[in-house]
Amino acid sequence: MTDPDDLRREVAACYREFVAGLLDVTDNVVDGRVVPPPSVVRHDGDDPYLVVAADKGTATFSDLANEVAISYRFWLGDAFASGGSAGYDHKTMGITARGAWESARSHARALARNADDDPLTVVGIGDMSGDVFGNGLLRSRFVRLVAAFDHRHVFLDPDPPAGPAFDERLRLFELPRSSWDDYDRDLISPGGGVWSRSAKSIPLSDPVRKVLDVDASALPPNELLSAILRAPVDLLWNGGIGTYVKASTEANAEVGDRANDAIRVNGADLRCAMVVEGGNLGLTQRGRVEAALAGVLINTDAIDNSAGVDCSDHEVNIKILLDAQVVAGDLTVKQRNELLASMTDEVADLVLEDNQAQTLALAIARRQAGPMVDVHARYLRSLEAEGLLNRALEFLPTDKQLSERASAGLGLTTPEFAVLLAYTKDTNAAVVLGSDLPDDPYVQRELVRYFPSALRERYADVMGDHRLRREIITTMLTNEMVNYAGTSFDFRMTDETGAGVADITRAHVVVADVHGLARWWARTDELDTDVSVDVQFELFLGLRRMVERGVLWLLRHRRPPLELASTVAAFGPGLEELAGGLRGVVHGPMEEAMARAVDSALEDRVPPDLAEAAAVWPLLHTGWDVVEVAQARGRSPLDAAAVYWGLFEGLDVAWLWDRVGKLPRSDRWQSHARAAQRDDLMTTLRDLTHDALRAGDVFTPPAELVAHWLTANEQSVRRVLEVFMEIRTGNTFDLTTLSVALRQLRNLVLVAAAGH
Repeated sequence: MTDPDDLRREVAACYREFVAGLLDVTDNVVDGRVVPPPSVVRHDGDDPYLVVAADKGTATFSDLANEVAISYRFWLGDAFASGGSAGYDHKTMGITARGAWESARSHARALARNADDDPLTVVGIGDMSGDVFGNGLLRSRFVRLVAAFDHRHVFLDPDPPAGPAFDERLRLFELPRSSWDDYDRDLISPGGGVWSRSAKSIPLSDPVRKVLDVDASALPPNELLSAILRAPVDLLWNGGIGTYVKASTEANAEVGDRANDAIRVNGADLRCAMVVEGGNLGLTQRGRVEAALAGVLINTDAIDNSAGVDCSDHEVNIKILLDAQVVAGDLTVKQRNELLASMTDEVADLVLEDNQAQTLALAIARRQAGPMVDVHARYLRSLEAEGLLNRALEFLPTDKQLSERASAGLGLTTPEFAVLLAYTKDTNAAVVLGSDLPDDPYVQRELVRYFPSALRERYADVMGDHRLRREIITTMLTNEMVNYAGTSFDFRMTDETGAGVADITRAHVVVADVHGLARWWARTDELDTDVSVDVQFELFLGLRRMVERGVLWLLRHRRPPLELASTVAAFGPGLEELAGGLRGVVHGPMEEAMARAVDSALEDRVPPDLAEAAAVWPLLHTGWDVVEVAQARGRSPLDAAAVYWGLFEGLDVAWLWDRVGKLPRSDRWQSHARAAQRDDLMTTLRDLTHDALRAGDVFTPPAELVAHWLTANEQSVRRVLEVFMEIRTGNTFDLTTLSVALRQLRNLVLVAAAGH
């Protein structure tokens, strides 16, 4: 028999040789210059960025890899392999499971549940000694784990006592190399137990049959595991190894995991409310989609367990920053390690913020899947046409399948959105990185914000020397825009304006800052279950619409590239003034609509400050025109807004505003036509406001300016109002009639201009 110590030494030697082989063909950085490896023919450009991620079988090998990197004098040093003795231990932090739990929270919120405080029935794949399974099943004391299995045992506990069960799971987690066989049988509810998977048959008590919803009084182990996977519970938590769910259209041979062929079930057969994939490859992508179409809430493994990778990225980038200080003699290795350890909790918080933002983006996408199916279909075609996406390879639906889903009121599923999210971020990041946007002084704050507060305070002035500075800034900007604005945002902006991704990103940075998007988004996100998820998501969508309209305004009214700092300075104070005072200068139907919005939000338990702010969001995009006019005329934004909305009321424009907003947009051309009508209306109102402000000086009250303008143009105004009345009496509001109405309104601008 082979001695275990000899085997471990041989495995370690093989791993060292493997890592050395990688470094033998990898560029290095010496004295700030990229140095190619000797005797290697390169067919690509400089690329010294190579890191090792701990994975199945090599989770404890980080120090070995770093030893090799240091012996090669590789520029990353012990940042080469994260999670070593001087890094962030993922299992101790529980970071991967904690990131996956954010998915559970998001899914539970969609079901009007609280994953932290509500009792959730769970079946699981794995055992408490495993990192992801063990840490995951310790996220809440109220988890009711009714069944689980690993490669050795089957655990059944049909009615677990919440507190004692949690304590026992914690004991097993802290017990080295524990298994389900170590579970205290006295704490298992009646009818439950632990059985070996080698047993010929496992008896099923009445409580077990009830919780699994099976009829048999006994089942062979493999059939029991399939029944566990199909159990009607709140959550299926995958923290194990293997692929257990496929699509009904897939053969087991296509899955590539023969060991679990006898256990595997189809996605359509899952009866859980939600699936969280802390482990990799627990389901095939087709299986996920099939489950999602059947109503199961599910993302992908790449989304659910991304926190581990994110944590490694932070460790690498932090070490690159600090190691430069070690080389400079400003920090010792011991001090660096102590500083690293002191930031563990905040690094985890930064990582989990990314998980929260991404799962929320997918949840919003899911709610818009049906209404936006045409947009998403065009986006997929666009990515394919540019050679950026192979739809078949990613198991994304064909145009015919999307058409069939659209007929049923459906669209892309969340697993499909997860793929689209990744492609959007990757393609956008490549464009932004290739532009000069990451070098703009205004966005250097993104670099600082990426790091924990201790580093911001001590090393902000040297962060600009970070070798991956541009990549970090690009990633931050890309994540923010896609998470806030959605997967198809830049595609739609390009479609409407012809602008490229970098210019769209610039505009989004400006509008997000001007409107305080991050603050209001966080304010909305922190709403608890006292506010329904429908109300919460309408607030998110209201924020998105406001920002989207602001971005469109900038793309149409400013020549690229947009100067970030000066544009924020030009519009920020004015739009902030309008956000706080617009309700005081809007009258008539629009004032009534805002009042109803506030009352409705308060009835839905939205906090007063958020309710007041959200009521203004649908009109705040007019503020870009108003601020520009105010600056040109030397008036305050609120004065200019009072004239704008005074003319709006005096010319009886509310009906036209409403009808333009209700024009159909079921396809691309209808959307463009509606957008053109809306822009024409806003441009006309801006020009009329500009003209009305000519009549007085900076001290003339806005109401007097409006009255003077209406009187001075009385005959033309009467004609416009007569045409408006004729159209409204006819009760036909299509592109033809609304175009006539807009033309009549536009004539007022020409008449007024002729009078000067």
